[in-house]
Amino acid sequence: MNHILLAWKNVLRNRRRSFVTIFIAAVGCASILIAGGFALWTYDILIEGASREFGHITVADKSFFAKEEETPMQFGMQQNNRVAEYLEKNPEVATLLPRIHYSGLISNGDKSLIFLGTGAELAREAAVRKYFLVVRDGAIPQGKPSQLPQILLGVALARNLGAKVGSQLTLIGTTAATGGINAVDVEVAALVSTGWSEVDKRLVFSDIQTAQNLLMTDKISTLSVFMHRLDKVPAMLETLAAYDGEHAYMPWWEQAQYYHSVRALYNRIFGLLGMIIIALVLFSVINTLAMAVVERTREIGTLRALGAHPREIIAQFVREGGIIGLAGVMIGNLVAAAVIWTLPYLRLQMPPPPGRSEGYPLLVAGSPTLTLVTNAVIVLLCMGAAWAVSRRAASKPIVDALGHV
Repeated sequence: MNHILLAWKNVLRNRRRSFVTIFIAAVGCASILIAGGFALWTYDILIEGASREFGHITVADKSFFAKEEETPMQFGMQQNNRVAEYLEKNPEVATLLPRIHYSGLISNGDKSLIFLGTGAELAREAAVRKYFLVVRDGAIPQGKPSQLPQILLGVALARNLGAKVGSQLTLIGTTAATGGINAVDVEVAALVSTGWSEVDKRLVFSDIQTAQNLLMTDKISTLSVFMHRLDKVPAMLETLAAYDGEHAYMPWWEQAQYYHSVRALYNRIFGLLGMIIIALVLFSVINTLAMAVVERTREIGTLRALGAHPREIIAQFVREGGIIGLAGVMIGNLVAAAVIWTLPYLRLQMPPPPGRSEGYPLLVAGSPTLTLVTNAVIVLLCMGAAWAVSRRAASKPIVDALGHV
């Protein structure tokens, strides 16, 4: 305890210089925690978006992911099958969502455009996608329509067609069995947006029955599995592969190419930023302690003349560096916590990324692991810097140290 108290008093010898160094360490700590927390929050949002779009696990025919379909529903599967019955009874599974992926033309009578459609139970589709599918006008159908089948239409596609809620359109597609042309009249129930401008130019959601009627099939393309807990997905994959080998099982991370691209980019950007911040903290501490060592060279010589071992002197400087680092990370942690707590109330928005039509909230995720690692790195850097600058002075001959001016 006496050694720690002595180190603290030595830090306070030149308060202005020590406080500036502590301030730099605090800013560095807070910067790493805030930047890293922003990246982690972005990863979490991308993971949630990908898992809600594809499902935590996608079940399909074995050829569905490996080959391109030459005809619609070539690699479709029966909706009621062995694996679906098993998943419905599994307590780890929150929702099963059969889907049909199809394409064709959508027409208002005067103009026809290409669409990319998804057939699913519309209310459940909107529920699992949550805020990743925003209703701009109208409402999600909750039951079977009394007249025409109802669809959800992308806002950009609706604009290009001059369609609005209540408009009657025609879906035109190729049948699965014969390759002929079929058409189904539909009514627009709601205009929706995914936030991706290119997706919204082609987006159509219909119920499964409408998609099957258009394609003249009783099959589905995929079965999306939504689980209660994300960390249970790997174990479920192994269980499904052992239970039923007739289908292919693809987890969300193998389909989320955008997530992997953003993560790789952010890892490089924030990794470089972290290295720059750490270098600034290191050089600042080295400068402060080097000046302290020079000023106390005669004191070091006196301690050596009184019998102090060089490693004891080095240890004292290391303790001083540790105190500077600890003070810096404590302040940095408080600043980062204040930012994390305050941002949700400020409701700040980031501009839309390339390819998107909507921005997203500026938030920062708190991570105990990131906090512990950052704190440990900064404290160890400060102690390492103190060790590096004090070695030469501690091993200097006593006579030279006493005669230092």
